[in-house]
Amino acid sequence: MRGQFPKIRTLRLTLNLKFIIGCSATLITALGISFSIIAHHQEKLIMGQVENEARAIFRHTVITRKWISDHGGIFVEKLPWTKASPYLPNSEIHAKGKRYIKETPAMVTKELSKYARDKGAYWFHITSLKLTNPENAPDPLERKALLEFENKGKKEFLSIDTIDNSRYLRYIAPLYVEDTCLKCHAKQGYRIGDVRGAISVTVPVDRTFTEISANRKRMFVAALLTVVSLMAAMFLMMRNLVLTPMRKLKSSIEQFSDGTYNPESMLRTGDEFEDLCRTFSEMAGALTEYHNCLNDNIRAATQDIESTNRKLIEANRMLSEANVRKSDFIARASHELRTPLTAIKGAMDYISAKLSSIPPEKTEGTPIDDLYIFFQVIKKNSERLIRMVSLMLDIERIEMGGAELQFSTVNLSCLIAETMASLQVNADEKGIALHASLPDSLPACVDEDRIRQVLVNLLSNAIKISPERSEITVNAFSEKGFIVTEVCDRGPGVPESEQEKIFEKFYKKGDREGAGLGLAICKSIIEAHNGAIGVAGNGMEGSRFYFKLPRTEGPQEDFSSKDSLETGQSKLLEIARNISLC
Repeated sequence: MRGQFPKIRTLRLTLNLKFIIGCSATLITALGISFSIIAHHQEKLIMGQVENEARAIFRHTVITRKWISDHGGIFVEKLPWTKASPYLPNSEIHAKGKRYIKETPAMVTKELSKYARDKGAYWFHITSLKLTNPENAPDPLERKALLEFENKGKKEFLSIDTIDNSRYLRYIAPLYVEDTCLKCHAKQGYRIGDVRGAISVTVPVDRTFTEISANRKRMFVAALLTVVSLMAAMFLMMRNLVLTPMRKLKSSIEQFSDGTYNPESMLRTGDEFEDLCRTFSEMAGALTEYHNCLNDNIRAATQDIESTNRKLIEANRMLSEANVRKSDFIARASHELRTPLTAIKGAMDYISAKLSSIPPEKTEGTPIDDLYIFFQVIKKNSERLIRMVSLMLDIERIEMGGAELQFSTVNLSCLIAETMASLQVNADEKGIALHASLPDSLPACVDEDRIRQVLVNLLSNAIKISPERSEITVNAFSEKGFIVTEVCDRGPGVPESEQEKIFEKFYKKGDREGAGLGLAICKSIIEAHNGAIGVAGNGMEGSRFYFKLPRTEGPQEDFSSKDSLETGQSKLLEIARNISLC
């Protein structure tokens, strides 16, 4: 009973491992996806802030340019290192002892960009495809943006560019021609709404990417700490809430297996384990009660079986004695019947001989002639009765083991050939052709006389039932550890419903001659050899009687390579194969 329960320790380790691995995989996947989405969203927010900052710089610059343009320019005090613009008329004035120069929106934009770049915050660059000042020539990225503004109507252009091993956000937006712009640029063919140029705002983003990388690391550490914390919590909960009650339940099962279970040792967890333990306790009580009841029933059944067994032994003994007495009676009766029958047959032979010695002319027309015929009938029936008694005696002896078989290794092919040769005369009387398909060497450990008796019986029956000028074929071959012998005829066949009955004692089909014991004794002989006998056919035309004998164990003899006896047997086999008389 103990071996029926699995090892709980193996179950605990496997369950713990599976639970931790499953939960870890689920948490890592869920947190990884969640934190990736959050990190990606934060990166978009941070980059969005930088882009908005660039847009704000661009708008501020555009507003500044708009204000300056609306006021027709602005005069600022000339510093020692500044020069007046050669492109503006009256670009320099004197007032109150100071010199002032006029600056356009483009000039102011350039000055502000220099100031911002010197401070390291950002810088911007005004550019155009139709230049007035060569210093405003676009770089490749700005040229690309200007072409897209003019050809595709794009409103802004964003790109991350690397300059001097540092990363920058390049924001480029178009500048459109307004009515105030035509005062200076009408000669260039501009109309209101045309793209005059663009302002390129360059914002350093190395700090932004550093912050994004640091944020990723912080989120990874947070995710790792979350997973470790949850795994530790689940491990402790698994051990305290599942594995510990399971070990206690396993201990209760082992106690029940050993017969030391105490129903009062219940789990007090207040959850499903307590319900399970209570159910197990109820089951253990029911099993114990059932076991006790079963033991009582087994003891009662054992006593009944012992009583019945004693009765069966006594009945078997009486049946054996009855069988012995029956067999002994049949054997004695057959023996006692054979003795007077033999004496009667001898007397019949003597009287027949005396009657046959009288000249025919003296008996013709006298009662002696009729008496002679009558004696012939009596003689024939007495011989038949003697054969029946002999067959009955043989069957009883074989079935009861009283007739010991003399086993020896013989060449079954030669034995079949000899039997066919001895019955050739009987076949010739009906013009029946005998054919044989036999190997040269077919060793079998059998009682030669008994197997010859079986062959004679099967061949004789085949000759009797076969029509005139037909043929009978005998085949012998090895098959799966057995030697199979077949006798095939062209007779009326045996119906399938009678193919098992014909081997029973005293079974006769129709009014055929015989006592119905020939095939029964064949069956007894073959079964005494641990073989099998039967008949096959469709029951309409022809039959195939066969019997199987176990093959000889040990080394097989080569019967075809011995002395003159083997030579004679080989010739006999050749004759048997070539027999075909009509």
